[in-house]
Amino acid sequence: MPSVSRRYANARSRFDRPSGQPDESLAAPVVLMVSGGADSTALLVLAATSSLDVDDGRGVARIARERLHVLHVNHGLRGIDAEEDEEFVRDLAQRYGIPCTIRRVDVEELAAAGDGNVENAGRMARYAEATRLANDLSEAFGTPRSAARILTAHTADDRAETFFMNVIRGTGAAGLSSIPRRRNRIVRPLLDRTHAELCDLLRMRGIVWCEDATNADTRYLRAFVRHEVLPVARGRNPRVVANLSTTCDILSDEDAYLTAVSARALRDLTRREGTGLLVLDAARLAATDVAIARRVVRTAILTVCPEARLEARHVAAVLEIVAAGEGAANIPLGAEARVEHGLLALRSRMAPAVPTAAWLEVPGRLVLPGGRVLSARLRPAPEATDVAAYARSHALEWSGESVLLDAVQAGVDPARGGRLWVDTPHAGELLCPLGMHGQSKKLSDLLGEARVDRDERALVPVVHASPTGPVVWVAGVRADERARCTSQTRWLLELTLTHDETGPSAPDGR
Repeated sequence: MPSVSRRYANARSRFDRPSGQPDESLAAPVVLMVSGGADSTALLVLAATSSLDVDDGRGVARIARERLHVLHVNHGLRGIDAEEDEEFVRDLAQRYGIPCTIRRVDVEELAAAGDGNVENAGRMARYAEATRLANDLSEAFGTPRSAARILTAHTADDRAETFFMNVIRGTGAAGLSSIPRRRNRIVRPLLDRTHAELCDLLRMRGIVWCEDATNADTRYLRAFVRHEVLPVARGRNPRVVANLSTTCDILSDEDAYLTAVSARALRDLTRREGTGLLVLDAARLAATDVAIARRVVRTAILTVCPEARLEARHVAAVLEIVAAGEGAANIPLGAEARVEHGLLALRSRMAPAVPTAAWLEVPGRLVLPGGRVLSARLRPAPEATDVAAYARSHALEWSGESVLLDAVQAGVDPARGGRLWVDTPHAGELLCPLGMHGQSKKLSDLLGEARVDRDERALVPVVHASPTGPVVWVAGVRADERARCTSQTRWLLELTLTHDETGPSAPDGR
């Protein structure tokens, strides 16, 4: 998201670096993506002979020749024509004294292994190769990777075409922003120029370029927009391309701002996260402005499942259950959303399996999924103390994350120690919750009353005296009445659930 000084920078307005140290970005590599068409040929010529704005805060300025490097990716789709394009780019780069790297990629094979879209496969292959080359050159130059620039030859015409393409497909603010001037290291310095202007520039310099015959095939959406849609729009307004470019700049800047706002909102709303899991405060999300809430939900879903095929209707379905305060929604090929007990849980269907049962040695510790640790130790009961009151005070101090129980009643020998069985909740399992004076309750009901999300219940550790013995403690929720401390308790069993692997340290320094 650019500032005013960066967006409207020029040679007269550039601030000196306060440190007086040289700017590493002025020595970093600049990769020119050149296909051989008119636009990319003009990009090479202008980068070598004129000034361009590569979004480094200098505005329109010359790029040092030693920084430039040409990349041409041969897709292998057009036979001899592709070979001629490759040779043309190599010769043009040599003419201007710029190093040239040729990469060959079987785009048809990549498309067949993916969604079958050759255009998408080609675009992804080009950017992947450009990223790899920029990283290699950064290492060779001894400059940070972030300082490198990858320049593409997208023009105002490309921006207008992409705008209409996204409108036809259906899109949101990001799609209406069309092609941004910069995305990370990728910069488009020719967005203010039209294709016709660049062709005129090349003609004036006596430079030819290659024509791709597929650009005229209106079976492709871009060619359809270029040859069928834009001419009609130009008939109504000859400045439609320039006007759309200005509109896209405004939308792009506002989209970047809203994205930053929604990112902060997502951080504030997050209550729990793990591999393939994100839990948000549903009540606060329901009170959030819908423009921000949509972005929060979209980002959250893609965080737990980047491969999700997310559409506007899926985001709307999640917001509907958030507004209702309960319910579930499915996202194709991706995630499940569930609202329960004031929380929105987003879980990937590829989330890790529920942990298996294991022994917890006493004294000892057991590492659980998500960085949690369950630990156990034995302590003598304090003399001349109300042990039951002492145990209640301990539980309050630790907010239920640690309990003091009667070691003998929990099945642990105070003299020799022992071990406890830690398992996950099972259907129909019963316990006698502490405070209910021996009355039994289903474990599932206890977890529901404790407002533990249904999708989270399988991750709650349940400590037993043995694999077939009674429940001792539902970790972080409730102890069992049968293991409670009484005036007869002489040895305490301390069980603690922490969220790191350093082990517990009692609040008072014990």
